[in-house]
Amino acid sequence: MNQPTQQQQPPGVEAALMPKADHGETSYQGSNKLAGKATVITGGDSGIGRAVALAFAREGADVLIAYLNEHEDAKETARLVEEAGRRAILMPGDLAEPAHCRAIVERAVQEFGRIDVLVNNAAFQMSHDSIEEIPDEEWDYTFQVNITAMFHTCKAAVKHMKPGASIINTTSINSDNPKPTLLAYAATKGAIANFTAGLAQLLAEKGIRVNSVAPGPIWTPLIPSTMPPDQVESFGQQVPMKRPGQPAEVAPAYVLLASDQASYMSGARIAVTGGTPIL
Repeated sequence: MNQPTQQQQPPGVEAALMPKADHGETSYQGSNKLAGKATVITGGDSGIGRAVALAFAREGADVLIAYLNEHEDAKETARLVEEAGRRAILMPGDLAEPAHCRAIVERAVQEFGRIDVLVNNAAFQMSHDSIEEIPDEEWDYTFQVNITAMFHTCKAAVKHMKPGASIINTTSINSDNPKPTLLAYAATKGAIANFTAGLAQLLAEKGIRVNSVAPGPIWTPLIPSTMPPDQVESFGQQVPMKRPGQPAEVAPAYVLLASDQASYMSGARIAVTGGTPIL
């Protein structure tokens, strides 16, 4: 079943999404897998980030939610976290600024005393039919938000992480199978996959695990705010399951990687792609 034709202004909001996305509001049941953990999620206001924040909270974690400027979405995510009995800290700002990346980490340490799990999930994308159409500034900004910010947050966070801590980066099926109209975005996702694999080896001696999740087409506000209407309507039809995934269907992968049950998992990339394999 196709989505209705729709468009939003970037970065998009949950309230305008048709049909509404499922973040696990009525389905996710926790079992204390993350009891007492202090967690940070970038891009935590909506989409996959909201589903991860909800799942983490229901598993017993406190959550700092970093986001750009989608204040209403962020407040709703915070409400879901607090409804689960956990603390929610909201931190708006632009990850393209290295100082803000460091400020997120400093705020988390100030509020929680440490960082047990860092989820680098925020991303920017725009669709273009030719390389000539891509503004230089947009190319640079895509890399700043998607991969350079990841370097700055990880660099700042590591000194506050103890053995057993976990870093989880959101890559994409585009890291293996790049969509040509998402040239900049896909290139950053390939960089994230490589960055994750290298950092996992670098931090192994510190006992800090580093993994990534590679979603396929997931129904979030990013889609109608960055893709042409015809692509929005058919979004997700290209995978073997013939539909887009819901954020609630991705969040359990993050829970596993954040939990102590994944103590021997580092350098891994978990595909949540509706049946499309990644290499």
